[in-house]
Order: sequence, then C-alpha cells, then structure tokens
Amino acid sequence: MVETAMTTKRPPDLRVDPADRLQASSSDEPVRRPRSTRASKPAAPKAERQKRSKKSGGNGGGKKGGWGKRLFMWGATLAVWGLIALAGLVAYYAHDLPDIDQVTAPTRRPSVQFVSADNQVFAAFGDLYGESLDLSEISPSIWQAVLATEDRRFFSHFGVDVLGLARAIYVNIRAGHVVQGGSTITQQLAKNLFLKPDRTMKRKVQEVLMALWLEKRFTKQQLLTLYLNRVYLGSGAYGVDAAAKRYFDVSARRTGLYPSAVIAGLLKAPSRYSPLNDPEASHKRAVEVLNNMVEAGYIDQKTADMAALGGAAQAVRRAAPTGRYFADWALSRLDDLSELAGRDVVVRTTLDLTLQRKVEQQVQALLNGPGAKANAGQGAVVVLSPDGAIRALVGGKDYDDSQFNRATQALRQPGSAFKPFVYLAAMEQGLAPQDVYDDAPIKLGKWKPGNYNGRFEGPVTLHHAFAHSTNTVAVRLIEDLGPARVVTVAHKLGVTSPLGQDASLALGTSETTLLELTQAYAPFANGGYGINAFGIESVSAPDGQVLWTRQGGGFGKVMSDQALAHMHEMMSAVLTEGTGKAARLDRPAAGKTGTTQDYRDAWFMGYTADYVAGVWLGNDDQRNEMKKVTGGGLPAQLWKSVMMAAHQGIPVHPLPTPDLTPPAMADTEGTAGGVIVGGGGGGDPIRALGNAIDDLLGSLFGR
Repeated sequence: MVETAMTTKRPPDLRVDPADRLQASSSDEPVRRPRSTRASKPAAPKAERQKRSKKSGGNGGGKKGGWGKRLFMWGATLAVWGLIALAGLVAYYAHDLPDIDQVTAPTRRPSVQFVSADNQVFAAFGDLYGESLDLSEISPSIWQAVLATEDRRFFSHFGVDVLGLARAIYVNIRAGHVVQGGSTITQQLAKNLFLKPDRTMKRKVQEVLMALWLEKRFTKQQLLTLYLNRVYLGSGAYGVDAAAKRYFDVSARRTGLYPSAVIAGLLKAPSRYSPLNDPEASHKRAVEVLNNMVEAGYIDQKTADMAALGGAAQAVRRAAPTGRYFADWALSRLDDLSELAGRDVVVRTTLDLTLQRKVEQQVQALLNGPGAKANAGQGAVVVLSPDGAIRALVGGKDYDDSQFNRATQALRQPGSAFKPFVYLAAMEQGLAPQDVYDDAPIKLGKWKPGNYNGRFEGPVTLHHAFAHSTNTVAVRLIEDLGPARVVTVAHKLGVTSPLGQDASLALGTSETTLLELTQAYAPFANGGYGINAFGIESVSAPDGQVLWTRQGGGFGKVMSDQALAHMHEMMSAVLTEGTGKAARLDRPAAGKTGTTQDYRDAWFMGYTADYVAGVWLGNDDQRNEMKKVTGGGLPAQLWKSVMMAAHQGIPVHPLPTPDLTPPAMADTEGTAGGVIVGGGGGGDPIRALGNAIDDLLGSLFGR
C-alpha cells in the first residue's frame, strides 16, 4: 500500500565517531584547538603520485581539456547562428524574385527598321529575334562551341559549378584582376531573363537562387535551348538564329564551324567581338573558341586550324553604319503615330544613302583637316529636295563620340544667314534691289551695329548691300519695316523657333536650328511655296502591309512672284560677286553667308533648282571661338562640295522663274488659297487686300 500522506523528513542522526572525540589529558591540561580544522592526510607514495600524474595527462591537462570543450561549443554555436543568418539572407533576397513562370514569354521592344529611298536598310532599333529553334534543329557546332567556351560541365552540375568557380577564383587571384568568370549557363540564363546586370551582392545571390530553381523546373536540354534562343549577341540580335542571319546571312540550322565559333565568342563581349565592328578582334576570339572546342574534345586540332584559316572570309561585309543622326531624328517622328505603338515596323525614308555617305565623309575630312587648324570642332549639314524631303543629314563630326544632333537639336544664332527674311519683307513692301540705302554709322540706344570690315560705303543699292552682307543697311531696313513684319515672314517660310522683336534680329541674334533654317530657304528654290521638312514616306509591317503613308504637305504660296524674282537676283549675287564666291557652282545657284560675334558660328545656306542645303560650323562650347572662320570660308567650301556631290549626273536647271505676266494675262491656277506675305506682289486686288490684312495683323501681334 502506497502512502499518500506527506512525511516529515528527519535530519540525519548526528553521531560523533569515537576517533574524533576529544580526550582529556591525564595532567588535567586544557584542551588545545588544532591549527587547522581539516585533518591532514598522509602523503601518498611516490609511485602512486606518478601514476595519477600520467592518468591526468600531466600538469594542467584538465585545464586544456576544458578549453577545447569550450571552443567546440562556441564553434557549434557560431555555426548554428551562421546557418540562421544565411537562411535569413536567402529569405531576404528571395522575397522579390521574379516569377519563373514567365521564362518562356518575356516581353521585348518592337523592332524598327529604316530603309533608304533606294530600298537599303541602314538602321534598326529594338530587339531582333530569329526563329525559335529546338536544340535538335540548331547546328551542333553552335552549342558545342558555346559549351566548350562557357560551361563544359553544364550537363553534370546542379546549376552552380563549384569546380569552375574555384578555378576562376584561382586564375583571377594569380592574374591580379578578373580574367575568367565562374557563372554557368543556367546562371547566365537567370541573369539575362530575369535580373538586372548590376554588380551587387543581391543580384549575385538571386542569380544563384534562380539558377537552382531553373534546374529543378526544366531539363538540361530545355535550359540550353532557352539560352541559345534568347541570349544577346550584339547589333540588336537576340538568339543564335538572329545572330547567324545578322552576321553571316544564314540560318542557325546550317551554320558552319567558323561562324559558330564567332557566335559563341560574342557571348563574352558582343560589341567588342562583333565582326561588323572589329573583324580582327572577332577573328582572334573565334580562334580561341576553336581551341576551346579542341580541348573539350568536340573537334581535333587540324579541323580547328582549317576552320580558322578559311573562316574569316565567311563574314558578311557590310558598309560602315551611316545615317544614324537621321535615324535618331526619324525615330522621334514615329512617337506622334500612336497607331504604330508596340508593332514591328519598316520605315521607308527619303534618305539618299549614297549622298549621305559622301556628305558624312566630307564633313569628317573638313573637320579633321582645315577645320581642326581653325578650331572648328563640330559641323552639321542638311540637304533637302525643294519639296522638303530630307536627302542627307549629318548632325556632328562622329556619331560614336556624340549622339547630340547639331542639325536638329542645337539652337544657334544664324547671323547674316537670317537677312533673306529681312530683305524679303522689304521686297514684299514694294522695294527693289536697285533702291538705295545709306551705309553709315547708326546708333539705337547704346547699340552701334557696324560692318564686318569696319568700313562704311555711304549710299549703296540693296543688291550691293545684300551681296556684301552690309549690316547697317539690314538694321535700317528692319527699323523701317518693324521687327514684327520680319518675324511674320520668317515664321511663314519655316523658322519655327521664337524670334526677338528688336532691330538686332536683322543680324540673326535669335537662335534657330539648321534644319528649320534650311526648311525656310526651300521656298526660294521651289517657286515660293512653304514646306515642312520630312524624312518618312511610309510605314509598313514586316509583311508589307502599309500602316501609314505621308499625305499632302506644304502651305501654299508664302511670297509673291515679284519678291521671289528680286530675292533670286540678290541671293545669286552673293555667289557671283559677294561674300559667298567660294560656293560658286557650275549651274545657277543662290545663297547667303552667316557669321556670328567672335566667330562662334559660321553658316552657308543656299539652293539650286534641285536641292537646298545648309551648313553650320562651330563648337559645342560657345565660349570656344573659331579662328576667324566666316560663312564665306570653310562653310561655303563645304557647301560647294556637298552640292557638287548631290548634283552629280543631274542636268543643269535654271532657278525657278516666277511668272511676272501682267495680271490680265496671268494664269492664276494653283495659287488660290495660298498665303501671300507683304505687298508689292503684282496687280491682283484680292491678293493685295490679303497682303494688307496680313501685314496689319503681323504688326499688331508680332506673328
């Protein structure tokens, strides 16, 4: 029977051992307390002490054993916490990983191809993909070259190649810098499809995690297929099929050994090893890949040597890229066409690719030669047909160095190249080239405009003043006309930038772009009709379906026939007797020079019956002056060479002759609804009334 009641615990019996009891002395002496309360033990024999010493491991053995145990415990604890920290780090980086389900359906930018007037593709934007091929359809030499160069243990590792990573670390340490990477194809696929190329710890950890998940989700064959179809291989080409077609005009199904080595070599640096950008570097890299294939056992050395010997000739020989400033400008025009958003398109342009190449070469030759000596660091050229079609456009010395388009984006003072609008306004008011103005000092407030040569000729004709770019006469004209009237004329002809409302406008102090100034000169070449410069004729889908086509264009008449005839006379005199003699051609031509203060800008603008062209020279830093470069010097020379190239093979045509038949006999067909600027345009009373109203509005509102 078990007792359930609690029992009181008794203390142990206190008994004294007889041996421990104090004995009384027979002499009755008092009892003395021992000096120590602990009884001393007899010393152990020497042999026994030595035995104990050996058993304990010598002096301090117990202490050492304790420290070892403590170190082990601390190490185990740190390992546990390290695993916890690693798990936390992985969880932190894994929480925002992309959705792996989107691996087979990534987004891409739509492709845009630009085609010249003679049907040559000269520029492309967006992502270009070839066919999506199965691994069995891709030429074996391609994937063998890729595996031999990028990941030889692809079919044996689990997504991360530990041996390859260790080897890369060793090689990089010995070299003192990064010469070899340790990423596997699976890691590269994870980075290319899902992650940003940032060199951060987060991206690297996420890359490893994504690689492990990809390996678990897909077979090795599927991963290699995805990689070969999606990897970027330069020049906008994604996937081996697009690269094979881009560089060798062949499908990836039939790519030979050497082209396969070139394509595999692009993976390291697509731009640097592109056969289009640097054929020599591309060939050296291809030889390296062929040797990798030998080491991997895919081919023998003799086969590699034969491929390297005859392979370089297989690359497609394409002309150097051209028209890239124009392509950038044309691409920006597509933003206004919302119906094209998200679609692959082929853009048919007005660009004359042969002329474009010649103009680019001439600009570089001038800037590298006499331009460099004169401190002219940049230049721009625009060539139009009289209807406004852009035939050539150069926005700078070297597109690779600077993509800033000085033909369409740079706002610069045109100087005396603006004077045609002042004189046209005067002609519309009834003045004529034979009218006389005084070339004498003039003062407007604190401003005292002078002439370039520092001299004054006294009374001169407008013909003479225009041909020799006399500043004082232009200022007196705008004072008589009013700046608002000149602004109206310039805007109607095609200058779209804001213009000042003071007398200095006559000397071109308001900024404009080369393209809009060239556009404003076109009416002088086409009989007086306003135009809008354009570069796109139509836009089609890759299958040929027309999605958009240019319609209409132009603004009707923007000057009277009489005023146009007067302008032809004065602007032709610039080349025959005035400041632009260096631009004279073998056919009728007209134009105007322009030079701004301290030689910051130099222009030549001109036209024939077939082309209108504008040239600008200067420096991006406007504080950097040229060495006395005027519009009649280097710009006129460049304009002449450009126009000679443009007119090669074209018969000589006279400038468009205005119909100055008296009103009773004139054929007015085609002028109805046109906008006429200023007066003095003939005897049509309705036109005269329209001119008067337009002049009044211009004076009141500064149009």
